[in-house]
Amino acid sequence: MRRRLLAVLTALIGAAVLLLALPLADSYARGRTEHLLLQRRADGVRFAELADRIRTDADRRELDAELSRYAELYGAAVTVVDTAGRTVGLAGPAPSGTAAQRARDRALTGRSTEELPTVRPWGPDTVVLAEPVGQDERVGGAVLLTVPTGAARHDVLVRWALIAAGAVTSFGAAALVAAGIARWLLRPVHELDRAVATVAGGRFELRVASDTGPPELRRLRRNFDGMAQAVAESLRRRRDFVADASHQLRNPLATLVLQLENAEPHIGPGPGRQAHALALDEADRLGELLDGLLALARLEAATAPIEEQDVSAAVAGRVAAWEPVFEAGGLELTADVAPGLRALGLPDATGRILDALLDNASKFVPEGERVRVAATAAPEGGAVVRVTDTGPGVPASRLPLLVGRFARAPEHQNVPGTGLGLAIADELARACGGSLTVGATSPHGLTVEFRLP
Repeated sequence: MRRRLLAVLTALIGAAVLLLALPLADSYARGRTEHLLLQRRADGVRFAELADRIRTDADRRELDAELSRYAELYGAAVTVVDTAGRTVGLAGPAPSGTAAQRARDRALTGRSTEELPTVRPWGPDTVVLAEPVGQDERVGGAVLLTVPTGAARHDVLVRWALIAAGAVTSFGAAALVAAGIARWLLRPVHELDRAVATVAGGRFELRVASDTGPPELRRLRRNFDGMAQAVAESLRRRRDFVADASHQLRNPLATLVLQLENAEPHIGPGPGRQAHALALDEADRLGELLDGLLALARLEAATAPIEEQDVSAAVAGRVAAWEPVFEAGGLELTADVAPGLRALGLPDATGRILDALLDNASKFVPEGERVRVAATAAPEGGAVVRVTDTGPGVPASRLPLLVGRFARAPEHQNVPGTGLGLAIADELARACGGSLTVGATSPHGLTVEFRLP
């Protein structure tokens, strides 16, 4: 964003500098041309007066001498012609070309040269101006001056160079000011962006440190800090409530289970004993539910440091531990673990996440199917662990719901469990800076993949 803003500001500054410098340079060139015209017109008027006073050969010699001295002094060519176009006096080469012809014809009608081509560093090399000899109906000829423009072009070049240097300096200074303004404007925006990304990742302790920028952005920073603080406080209270409620309910639940077990010898055969067994099962299920809620609350509030761990060893160890369970359930469990895999995560994160995934597979994959665990290196670093089964799978519409809390398919309501396994695994993966995704396996089955950085 800063680069885009700087690009826009730089373009605007460059356009403004050009809009000022180009007219200024052109104005100076026109002014220098006008100055040259005024200077040489005065000389032309003087020569016209001398030519108008020619009566004798002495007058003609005086005119020729003046013309020669002028041409030698200024390097200009001067030509005096009569009304028929015949040369009366000449110093230097006679002018030629359409410009000279137009100037002479204009002077023979009694009009002086009013405008010259604008002198610029690249040309023209000479300009021609003409003055009538005589006045009104008494025009007796014309004086043509072919004036070199070297000095004028040099002046224009020097002034244009100064204007260009000033424009470049102004552009550089304005660009530096624009860079400072952009930094002043966008620094709080960048810090706010980082803070929002951190909060989106579940960390609410970071605050926007910058107190610079416009008043609107400072007010936005304060409002964001207040919002983050309120959200963090709300989440803390929720976690505390879940943890406290789960912990406090364990004691009455344990007492209830104990009383049910103590009452079992006093219940005779029949419907009462069956109801008693169902009550004990529900109490056990409620205990597992409380354990899951308490684990989630502890995980959300966890402050354990992120550390490097041996993913290969953790995956191999957990697969070995679950093999007897899968054999007892008639399932085939295989593993393909790349050696030397290491990643960052909370203590024993790999084992805990894999336990949840294998526990789900042992419950929901039908007998006779296969479950495969694969651990490989991630292209961006870290490790990827996939648990793939050949079971019936889950409809695509329900895949995103599997990582939610208490997610249970209607056909699995009688399967033991709380519906918190994948939710806990997903929360643990995200707490490590990784991710957990669920997808379908072709032709049928389910693939759960988690990544650790």
